[in-house]
Amino acid sequence: MEQAAYAFDYTTIDLCLSLFPWARFRKRKAAVKLHTLIDLRGNIPCFISITEGKTHDVNILDELVLEPGAFYVMDRAYIDFNRLYTFTQSFAYFVVRAKSNLNYSKRAYRPADKSTGVRSDQTIILKS
Repeated sequence: MEQAAYAFDYTTIDLCLSLFPWARFRKRKAAVKLHTLIDLRGNIPCFISITEGKTHDVNILDELVLEPGAFYVMDRAYIDFNRLYTFTQSFAYFVVRAKSNLNYSKRAYRPADKSTGVRSDQTIILKS
């Protein structure tokens, strides 16, 4: 059986503040955020959430219904280890880009075929 793979990200949709005063994002700007989970087996959105522009991206992880055995690919905006631990508890896997200040040690290192776009394949342990 092939494992499911999902990509999760958001986009900010700018709005005219005079037409959408309820969507105040900054002093002179209005916006909403569109958070989307895409099933990579068919590029089909399977979760969409529209929030205020001020909503922090990582909060939407709480709304996902995780599929055991599935892989979730996300950007570094979603690094919150308490929330990511729920993936482990749900028997799901996550892939995130590390922030530059991530404090970890390498437990295992595997060669990566850089022609595929994979820069590194490591198992790590967090130090703090």
